[in-house]
Amino acid sequence: MPEVIFNGPEGRLEGRYQAGKTPDAPLALILHPHPQMPNGNMNHRVSYTLFQTFAALGFSVLRFNFRGVGHSQGSYDAGVGELSDAAAALDWLQTVNKDAKTCWIAGYSFGAWIGMQLLMRRPEISGFISVAPPANSKDFMFLAPCPASGLIVHGGADEQIPEASVCALADKLSGQRNVHIDYKLFPHANHTFDNHLRDLSLCVGEYVKNAQIKKHRKARVKKSAPKA
Repeated sequence: MPEVIFNGPEGRLEGRYQAGKTPDAPLALILHPHPQMPNGNMNHRVSYTLFQTFAALGFSVLRFNFRGVGHSQGSYDAGVGELSDAAAALDWLQTVNKDAKTCWIAGYSFGAWIGMQLLMRRPEISGFISVAPPANSKDFMFLAPCPASGLIVHGGADEQIPEASVCALADKLSGQRNVHIDYKLFPHANHTFDNHLRDLSLCVGEYVKNAQIKKHRKARVKKSAPKA
Protein backbone atom coordinates (compact mmCIF):
# COMPACT_ATOMS: atom_id res chain seq x y z
CA MET A 1 0.00 0.00 0.00
CA PRO A 2 1.50 3.36 -0.96
CA GLU A 3 2.54 6.00 1.52
CA VAL A 4 0.83 9.33 0.94
CA ILE A 5 1.56 12.81 2.21
CA PHE A 6 -1.14 15.47 2.10
CA ASN A 7 -1.64 18.93 3.53
CA GLY A 8 -3.25 19.34 6.93
CA PRO A 9 -4.12 22.43 8.97
CA GLU A 10 -0.71 22.44 10.70
CA GLY A 11 1.47 21.03 7.92
CA ARG A 12 1.97 17.70 6.20
CA LEU A 13 0.09 14.60 7.32
CA GLU A 14 1.36 11.08 6.72
CA GLY A 15 -0.92 8.28 5.62
CA ARG A 16 -1.31 4.92 3.93
CA TYR A 17 -3.80 4.56 1.10
CA GLN A 18 -5.31 1.60 -0.71
CA ALA A 19 -7.31 2.37 -3.84
CA GLY A 20 -10.48 0.45 -4.62
CA LYS A 21 -10.78 -1.67 -7.74
CA THR A 22 -13.33 0.57 -9.43
CA PRO A 23 -13.45 4.35 -10.03
CA ASP A 24 -16.66 4.66 -8.01
CA ALA A 25 -15.50 2.48 -5.10
CA PRO A 26 -16.88 3.58 -1.72
CA LEU A 27 -14.58 5.43 0.67
CA ALA A 28 -13.45 4.66 4.21
CA LEU A 29 -11.38 6.80 6.56
CA ILE A 30 -9.69 5.09 9.53
CA LEU A 31 -8.83 7.04 12.71
CA HIS A 32 -6.27 5.76 15.20
CA PRO A 33 -6.23 5.78 19.04
CA HIS A 34 -4.92 8.49 21.36
CA PRO A 35 -1.67 10.02 20.03
CA GLN A 36 -0.12 10.16 23.49
CA MET A 37 -0.75 6.52 24.33
CA PRO A 38 1.58 3.61 23.44
CA ASN A 39 1.10 2.61 19.81
CA GLY A 40 -1.22 5.58 19.30
CA ASN A 41 -0.70 5.74 15.56
CA MET A 42 -2.13 4.55 12.26
CA ASN A 43 -0.27 1.22 12.54
CA HIS A 44 -2.03 0.16 15.74
CA ARG A 45 -3.31 -3.38 15.29
CA VAL A 46 -6.96 -2.41 15.64
CA SER A 47 -6.64 0.49 13.19
CA TYR A 48 -4.76 -1.72 10.74
CA THR A 49 -7.41 -4.42 11.06
CA LEU A 50 -10.14 -1.91 10.20
CA PHE A 51 -8.08 -0.70 7.25
CA GLN A 52 -7.60 -4.22 5.90
CA THR A 53 -11.26 -5.08 6.42
CA PHE A 54 -12.51 -2.17 4.32
CA ALA A 55 -9.84 -2.78 1.67
CA ALA A 56 -10.96 -6.41 1.35
CA LEU A 57 -14.50 -5.16 0.71
CA GLY A 58 -13.28 -3.11 -2.26
CA PHE A 59 -13.27 0.31 -0.58
CA SER A 60 -10.76 3.04 -1.30
CA VAL A 61 -9.40 3.37 2.22
CA LEU A 62 -7.07 5.79 4.00
CA ARG A 63 -5.48 5.64 7.43
CA PHE A 64 -3.22 8.44 8.61
CA ASN A 65 -1.30 9.80 11.57
CA PHE A 66 -2.76 12.72 13.49
CA ARG A 67 -0.59 15.80 13.95
CA GLY A 68 2.62 15.17 15.85
CA VAL A 69 2.54 11.41 15.26
CA GLY A 70 5.09 9.67 13.04
CA HIS A 71 5.99 11.97 10.17
CA SER A 72 2.88 14.13 10.54
CA GLN A 73 3.69 17.71 11.40
CA GLY A 74 2.23 19.73 14.26
CA SER A 75 1.61 18.77 17.88
CA TYR A 76 -1.13 17.16 19.94
CA ASP A 77 -4.16 19.43 20.33
CA ALA A 78 -6.49 17.56 22.72
CA GLY A 79 -8.91 16.61 19.95
CA VAL A 80 -9.62 20.03 18.44
CA GLY A 81 -6.78 19.97 15.92
CA GLU A 82 -7.15 16.24 15.39
CA LEU A 83 -10.73 16.78 14.22
CA SER A 84 -9.42 19.29 11.69
CA ASP A 85 -6.82 16.72 10.61
CA ALA A 86 -9.56 14.16 10.03
CA ALA A 87 -11.54 16.64 7.93
CA ALA A 88 -8.43 17.35 5.83
CA ALA A 89 -7.87 13.61 5.37
CA LEU A 90 -11.44 13.14 4.19
CA ASP A 91 -11.01 16.07 1.79
CA TRP A 92 -7.94 14.41 0.32
CA LEU A 93 -9.68 11.05 0.03
CA GLN A 94 -12.61 12.61 -1.80
CA THR A 95 -10.33 14.62 -4.09
CA VAL A 96 -8.61 11.49 -5.41
CA ASN A 97 -11.92 9.60 -5.65
CA LYS A 98 -14.27 12.05 -7.30
CA ASP A 99 -16.67 9.36 -8.51
CA ALA A 100 -17.25 7.76 -5.11
CA LYS A 101 -20.85 7.91 -3.94
CA THR A 102 -20.53 6.39 -0.46
CA CYS A 103 -18.30 7.31 2.48
CA TRP A 104 -17.70 5.60 5.83
CA ILE A 105 -15.77 6.62 8.94
CA ALA A 106 -14.17 4.07 11.27
CA GLY A 107 -12.40 4.97 14.50
CA TYR A 108 -10.87 3.18 17.44
CA SER A 109 -10.92 4.58 21.01
CA PHE A 110 -9.85 8.26 20.74
CA GLY A 111 -10.29 7.89 16.98
CA ALA A 112 -13.89 6.77 17.52
CA TRP A 113 -14.59 10.00 19.42
CA ILE A 114 -13.04 12.08 16.64
CA GLY A 115 -14.87 10.06 14.01
CA MET A 116 -18.26 10.65 15.58
CA GLN A 117 -17.59 14.39 15.67
CA LEU A 118 -16.63 14.34 12.00
CA LEU A 119 -19.83 12.42 11.30
CA MET A 120 -21.81 15.37 12.63
CA ARG A 121 -20.00 17.82 10.36
CA ARG A 122 -19.91 15.91 7.09
CA PRO A 123 -23.34 14.86 5.77
CA GLU A 124 -21.75 12.76 3.02
CA ILE A 125 -20.68 10.16 5.62
CA SER A 126 -23.33 7.46 5.35
CA GLY A 127 -22.12 4.95 7.93
CA PHE A 128 -19.74 4.53 10.84
CA ILE A 129 -17.79 1.96 12.81
CA SER A 130 -16.95 2.93 16.39
CA VAL A 131 -14.63 0.52 18.22
CA ALA A 132 -14.20 1.02 21.98
CA PRO A 133 -15.50 4.60 22.04
CA PRO A 134 -14.34 6.37 25.24
CA ALA A 135 -17.85 6.97 26.54
CA ASN A 136 -16.62 7.14 30.14
CA SER A 137 -14.20 10.03 29.58
CA LYS A 138 -15.41 11.94 26.52
CA ASP A 139 -18.63 13.85 25.98
CA PHE A 140 -20.79 12.39 23.20
CA MET A 141 -23.69 14.79 23.79
CA PHE A 142 -23.01 16.36 20.39
CA LEU A 143 -24.73 13.33 18.83
CA ALA A 144 -28.14 14.95 19.05
CA PRO A 145 -29.37 13.60 16.81
CA CYS A 146 -26.92 11.09 15.34
CA PRO A 147 -27.10 11.65 11.56
CA ALA A 148 -26.29 8.11 10.38
CA SER A 149 -26.62 4.48 11.35
CA GLY A 150 -23.60 2.47 12.38
CA LEU A 151 -21.91 -0.23 14.42
CA ILE A 152 -20.46 0.12 17.92
CA VAL A 153 -18.08 -2.64 19.03
CA HIS A 154 -16.70 -3.09 22.52
CA GLY A 155 -14.86 -5.59 24.67
CA GLY A 156 -16.40 -6.85 27.89
CA ALA A 157 -12.92 -7.11 29.46
CA ASP A 158 -11.87 -3.60 28.43
CA GLU A 159 -9.68 -2.36 31.27
CA GLN A 160 -9.89 1.31 30.22
CA ILE A 161 -13.50 1.88 29.20
CA PRO A 162 -16.28 0.25 31.27
CA GLU A 163 -18.72 -1.69 29.12
CA ALA A 164 -21.71 -0.09 30.86
CA SER A 165 -20.78 3.37 29.55
CA VAL A 166 -20.55 2.16 25.96
CA CYS A 167 -23.77 0.18 26.24
CA ALA A 168 -25.52 3.29 27.54
CA LEU A 169 -24.22 5.29 24.57
CA ALA A 170 -25.46 2.67 22.12
CA ASP A 171 -28.88 2.59 23.79
CA LYS A 172 -29.16 6.37 23.67
CA LEU A 173 -28.33 6.53 19.97
CA SER A 174 -30.64 3.63 19.17
CA GLY A 175 -33.58 5.59 20.54
CA GLN A 176 -33.32 8.20 17.83
CA ARG A 177 -35.69 8.18 14.90
CA ASN A 178 -34.49 6.69 11.60
CA VAL A 179 -31.14 5.71 13.09
CA HIS A 180 -30.22 2.06 13.60
CA ILE A 181 -27.29 1.28 15.89
CA ASP A 182 -25.92 -2.23 16.08
CA TYR A 183 -24.02 -2.97 19.29
CA LYS A 184 -21.63 -5.91 19.33
CA LEU A 185 -20.00 -6.98 22.59
CA PHE A 186 -17.07 -9.37 22.69
CA PRO A 187 -17.31 -10.52 26.32
CA HIS A 188 -13.68 -11.60 26.70
CA ALA A 189 -11.96 -8.93 24.61
CA ASN A 190 -9.75 -6.33 26.28
CA HIS A 191 -9.17 -2.76 25.09
CA THR A 192 -6.73 -3.77 22.36
CA PHE A 193 -8.79 -6.80 21.27
CA ASP A 194 -5.91 -9.20 21.86
CA ASN A 195 -6.77 -12.59 20.35
CA HIS A 196 -9.99 -11.11 18.93
CA LEU A 197 -8.78 -9.15 15.90
CA ARG A 198 -10.00 -11.76 13.42
CA ASP A 199 -13.42 -11.78 15.09
CA LEU A 200 -13.45 -7.99 14.98
CA SER A 201 -12.67 -8.01 11.27
CA LEU A 202 -15.39 -10.55 10.53
CA CYS A 203 -17.93 -8.57 12.56
CA VAL A 204 -17.14 -5.26 10.88
CA GLY A 205 -16.92 -6.80 7.43
CA GLU A 206 -20.31 -8.50 7.74
CA TYR A 207 -21.96 -5.35 9.03
CA VAL A 208 -20.56 -3.11 6.27
CA LYS A 209 -21.33 -5.63 3.53
CA ASN A 210 -24.93 -5.96 4.66
CA ALA A 211 -25.31 -2.19 4.98
CA GLN A 212 -24.02 -1.72 1.43
CA ILE A 213 -26.43 -4.34 0.10
CA LYS A 214 -29.37 -2.60 1.80
CA LYS A 215 -28.26 0.74 0.40
CA HIS A 216 -28.11 -0.62 -3.15
CA ARG A 217 -31.52 -2.26 -2.81
CA LYS A 218 -33.09 0.99 -1.64
CA ALA A 219 -31.44 2.84 -4.52
CA ARG A 220 -32.85 0.35 -7.05
CA VAL A 221 -36.34 0.56 -5.55
CA LYS A 222 -36.23 4.34 -5.63
CA LYS A 223 -34.99 4.36 -9.23
CA SER A 224 -37.67 1.92 -10.41
CA ALA A 225 -40.56 3.60 -8.57
CA PRO A 226 -43.19 4.99 -10.99
CA LYS A 227 -43.35 8.73 -11.27
CA ALA A 228 -46.53 10.42 -10.06
